[in-house]
Amino acid sequence: MTNAGQIVAAFRDIAATKSLSPDEVYDLIRDGIVAGLVKIYGPNVEAEIDIDEGSGDIEIIVLKRVVEEVEDPSSEISLEEARWDDPTYEVGDVMEIPVDFAEFGRNAVMATKQRIVQRVREGERQRIREEFADRVGDLLSGEVQQIERGKIVVMLNRARDAEAIIPWREQNPRERFRQGDPIRAVLKKVDETPKGPRLILSRGDPLFVAALFKLEVPEIYQSIVEIKELAREVGGRTKIAVSSRDDSIDPVGACVGLKGSRVQAVVNELGGERIDIVPWHPDPEIFARRALAPARVAKVISDSSRQVITAIVDEDQLSLAIGRNGQNVRLASQLIGWQIDLYGSREWLERGADLSLFGEIPGGDSYETADFPLAELELEPATLAALEAAGYHTFLDIIDLEKNDFLKVPGLTESEADRLLGIIDELTVVEGEVGAEAPAEAEASAVDADQAPEAEEEEEAEEEEEAEEEEEDAEEEEDAEVEAEPQEETEPEGGSEISAPEGEDEGEEPEV
Repeated sequence: MTNAGQIVAAFRDIAATKSLSPDEVYDLIRDGIVAGLVKIYGPNVEAEIDIDEGSGDIEIIVLKRVVEEVEDPSSEISLEEARWDDPTYEVGDVMEIPVDFAEFGRNAVMATKQRIVQRVREGERQRIREEFADRVGDLLSGEVQQIERGKIVVMLNRARDAEAIIPWREQNPRERFRQGDPIRAVLKKVDETPKGPRLILSRGDPLFVAALFKLEVPEIYQSIVEIKELAREVGGRTKIAVSSRDDSIDPVGACVGLKGSRVQAVVNELGGERIDIVPWHPDPEIFARRALAPARVAKVISDSSRQVITAIVDEDQLSLAIGRNGQNVRLASQLIGWQIDLYGSREWLERGADLSLFGEIPGGDSYETADFPLAELELEPATLAALEAAGYHTFLDIIDLEKNDFLKVPGLTESEADRLLGIIDELTVVEGEVGAEAPAEAEASAVDADQAPEAEEEEEAEEEEEAEEEEEDAEEEEDAEVEAEPQEETEPEGGSEISAPEGEDEGEEPEV
């Protein structure tokens, strides 16, 4: 066979790059040659193909059955034609016809090549299915190959032939990548497409955080510490509940690491996203206290029939418990799987005096984050349809979105994005916004606002007492002109400026 050894050697080199075994290589060659023979003889051709592993020589023999009248030329030959080669042939015998590669025309060669390439691709796709079918949730690393229409195409380090993408919905909107950047993501699912399996990766799924902790914390990798629950808002905050199978190991301390080294590595990978690690507990009330961290909860009451937790916190902890735009209480609710009704201590005392413990509060709003459909907002039908098509159905779905996020929604214009941001600003609680950035200032302002009516009453009372004292002094003092001057100085319009004159009057009273 002319150049057969070189052909086999070339296939061996290709097989090495595709991680194919020698047996698979020979099967590919046989299958390709059969495809070429089909182009020459017909669809039902039968052949024996022998490949010498040492020399690489290939021997091809086409088999045809001897018949009186030929019905299928691809697999049969007439008795008359067979006896031209050997007069001893009889009907029913099988004639062996040797074939050389030189007899392969252009069509046969192309058919052989296409068949081999097809088989190689099918083998690669099958290996990708088998390799990644059971790896959902695993952390994969690679390189950004290109960015097209919002999705990131990734070339994996250990499976460069696999098609892997990070859709826009699975990305962190605060992150930006360029071609050639190293990237890590979690395998979310394996999709089947006409071109083969496609790996869907994610950096926005809670599984990504769990995979990072599994990488950084050996106790989680060894299943000594278990991640029981996880709630995440991409780019903002993550709450994770952990437990330990070994009582001697602190699960939170294991995740935090020495001087916070382990959790800091996860935070850096997430682009600075805040992470709260709390110990898991089977009791919903205890778990709710821990889930609302870093806020300290004064009292927790549970209603198991409705799966509602009522949490009461001190006034100085209220903004911290709510978080920015209700983020902290919302994530805590997702973490425990129960609804959390959050109250400040003052509001709870005012409402709890005459209301049932678990009853609904008529006409009042608690400090929990109340969600409602977008259809209740005054939006144009086209705007509402565009948001629902993008997967945004409730107010909490869009509360944390920025203008760029709205502009990425198909069908939304810049003016519509501005209007949506204006609606969010109107409906967002100011105390919740301040709470995340400056909780101490928000708490102080809230306390001052609550105490303002009391302060005004005290100031009015002080003014009345001062006026009475001045009248008494006016009657008892002989020199009215001398008294007029302090009266003019001590008749303030505001209560905050009367302390010094009042002290003088009170000091003169005992003398009289």
